[in-house]
Amino acid sequence: MPRKLETAHISFGLVTLPVGVYSAIDEQDIHFNQLHAPCGSRIKQQRICPACNREINYDELVKGYEIAKGEYVRISQEDLDQLRATESEAMTIVEFVPLTAVDPIYYESTYYLGPEGRGEKAYHLLAQAMEEMKRVALAQYVWRGKESVFLIRPTQGKLLLHRMYYHDEIREFDVPSKGEQASAAELKLAAQLIDSISSDTFAAEDYQDKYRERVLELIEEKAKGKTVKLLPKSRPPVTEVVDLMQRLKDSLTHTPQKRPVRSKALPAARSGSPAIKRGHIGRR
Repeated sequence: MPRKLETAHISFGLVTLPVGVYSAIDEQDIHFNQLHAPCGSRIKQQRICPACNREINYDELVKGYEIAKGEYVRISQEDLDQLRATESEAMTIVEFVPLTAVDPIYYESTYYLGPEGRGEKAYHLLAQAMEEMKRVALAQYVWRGKESVFLIRPTQGKLLLHRMYYHDEIREFDVPSKGEQASAAELKLAAQLIDSISSDTFAAEDYQDKYRERVLELIEEKAKGKTVKLLPKSRPPVTEVVDLMQRLKDSLTHTPQKRPVRSKALPAARSGSPAIKRGHIGRR
């Protein structure tokens, strides 16, 4: 069950809808501890002042912003607290837009929204109306002292909440181009190739973290006291694209059958954990 993080109210027009904000992501990265190789002891991280040449306690630390090399402006926690926005449970919808109007590059993190109190009917009404209209909501919300822009997205009767990056946080990127244009024949072949390996839905459960599985298998074998010899892997050869048309034609003859249409059900819940948890192992 996702963990509840906050209680909020979605506000649009004269409608106020109480909701709970729940964690939606459970990252499965593998974390390792750092050990001293000769004795196997876990090392400790220490804060050392190079000028005083001694370990520093937390109560001796202050925040500093570097404005020039080696020159800092000191900022106290009291200064930051004064600048924090006033906390509010109001998640104010500014506008509704088509989902395709928002580039996914702006998505920072994802949460679930669930109905609270007597807001269940209004919750389902909003989710159904937005889904039928293929619209998402852009909302402003103060969370943990910071004003942020959020996107509320309906999916299968549920509402998801995406915290978004601001526009000036997105880096510009220009793709170099020599002015070469694809021919109509090349575009047609490319479209055929794309269509041959296209599906109507996305099944997230079809994609697994193979590297994480291999690392966990290695840990399990070593935990049993076994010596594991790993063979070096060779990289697949990369050939230069000389004749684009021929490569497109060759790709069409080597692509598998088009995938069958999948149902639009959400990914199934994970099964039980094995002996070594398939997720966080230790801490950094």
